[in-house]
Amino acid sequence: MVLHNPNNWHWVDKNCVDWSKTYFSDKLVGISATSDTASVTIKKLVDLTGDVDVNQRKGKVISLFDVKIVLDYEGTVDGTEANGTITIPEVAYDTEEDEYVFEVAITGENREKQPVRALIREKIIPELRTKLAAFGPDLIQTHGSDIQHPVTENKSKYTSSIQVSQSSPKPVASTAKKTTTSTAAYNTTSMNLDSVYSTSAAELYTTFLDPGRVTAWTRSPPVKFSPVEGGEYALFGGSVSGKFLKLVENKSIEMSWRLKDWKPDHYANLKITFDQGQGETKTIVNWKGIPVGQEDVTRGNFEEYYVKSIKLTFGFGAVL
Repeated sequence: MVLHNPNNWHWVDKNCVDWSKTYFSDKLVGISATSDTASVTIKKLVDLTGDVDVNQRKGKVISLFDVKIVLDYEGTVDGTEANGTITIPEVAYDTEEDEYVFEVAITGENREKQPVRALIREKIIPELRTKLAAFGPDLIQTHGSDIQHPVTENKSKYTSSIQVSQSSPKPVASTAKKTTTSTAAYNTTSMNLDSVYSTSAAELYTTFLDPGRVTAWTRSPPVKFSPVEGGEYALFGGSVSGKFLKLVENKSIEMSWRLKDWKPDHYANLKITFDQGQGETKTIVNWKGIPVGQEDVTRGNFEEYYVKSIKLTFGFGAVL
């Protein structure tokens, strides 16, 4: 996979659903167990639906996935067939190993076939948990490298000089006189982004402002977060920061907003308006003051780290 992406700076997204189907077929099919009276073997991955993505931005690789898995098994009880399915409704990036849910169905279920269910619960499901828990790390290991350029492959003298300046601190001259370095202002532009969530405006408003919920969908505690007018915030390890300017309960959130790599003290104005509909809420996101050339980066980050992450974390709708 060849990308023009100096210093691994820009957003890169790789869809891994097809790979995941092969992965789970290889890892799960063939798992088997026996007892004194019963035997079970997983024979087929029947279905895998959902989203599996590996993303890279500014040299950091993460995975976001949320899938449903259906497996066929074949079993016997005292020589009589007892087949069926095992459904795992949610395998997600934030699911812990002991949180997976397993729905075991037996075709033509009756009391005589129950030993198969007991065997699955006792011996098959613990092995499935272990295999499922390994999926996230294996996904990153397999697909993380081919969405990044090694530093040695960078052929741009300009971007190489940026890399050197970022990795090596600049010497500071000793002087008694305070000096100020001025930088040219950005040329800026405005930008809009609309998204629809399967929840109420009140619930969504709370999701953007409640510290506990913010920790969940950003996948890390905020560096700072004071959700009152004039309060400061810093999310994603400080990569996004600003101040809350105006809060209208369940209606809108207005804030100053900046990415860490923008010029010092440059902030865009970001306003999120919540439009309540029938069983869903539309957010109208409007930026003013985005540096020209940063439109795609800003949009991509917001769609992935805000919109998609909120939907996956709280089940607020399909992720496209």
